[in-house]
Amino acid sequence: MLFAAGLGTRLRPLTNDRPKAMVEVKGKPLLQWALERLIAAGSNQIIVNVHHYADMIVDFIKSKNSFGVQIEISDEREKVLETGGGLKKAQWFFDDVDPFLVCNVDVLTNMDLAAFYNNHLKTNALATLAVRHRATSRYLLFDNKNRLVGWQNVKTGEVRSRLDLRKMDLSNLAFSGIHAISPSIFDLMPAEDKFSIIEVYLKAMEKETILGHPHDDDFWLDVGKPEALETAEGSSNLA
Repeated sequence: MLFAAGLGTRLRPLTNDRPKAMVEVKGKPLLQWALERLIAAGSNQIIVNVHHYADMIVDFIKSKNSFGVQIEISDEREKVLETGGGLKKAQWFFDDVDPFLVCNVDVLTNMDLAAFYNNHLKTNALATLAVRHRATSRYLLFDNKNRLVGWQNVKTGEVRSRLDLRKMDLSNLAFSGIHAISPSIFDLMPAEDKFSIIEVYLKAMEKETILGHPHDDDFWLDVGKPEALETAEGSSNLA
């Protein structure tokens, strides 16, 4: 699944007349970068959620003949549902057996998504989250076996965990917006239609294994801000 429903407020004024997914880097929309990355990793069935200027995304995919694969649309034009709600709305697209990849449209990376997915298949984890050492205001906390055990907001001091983290050897890592998720996640989702997938992980981690996958050696860039777009334009890591 590709999350492309965000308003792209940090990219204004670029997103005043287009969705964030249609903002270009090196002459190519972020949507195309993301779809081509997923397809190169072996994905032949992809669902894209849409909200802001949704028709532009739908028309672009049609103009490219769906890039030669099956691409479905999850329509959130009435209300954007955040990451958890967006995934829940798209549940019909996924079968009950195979894990699936989920990526944010505004992330550019050369990370090996196929290897990431295959590593997830070798575990019994509910989800595997791509993470890295970078400055952020909200960190995911992992133990020395890369298991998610908590969350921290460094600005407010809030910590989420039922464990005594003071006695643990922890890694504070930032989420990269890329997940491999097992379909049993849908059994753990709340009744409401709008929520964050991180909230699901923080509740599920008490009984389920959620793994971190550090990938500091990869190129990775969140292009949610104009200055990041400039960095992306000058990057030699994007072919």
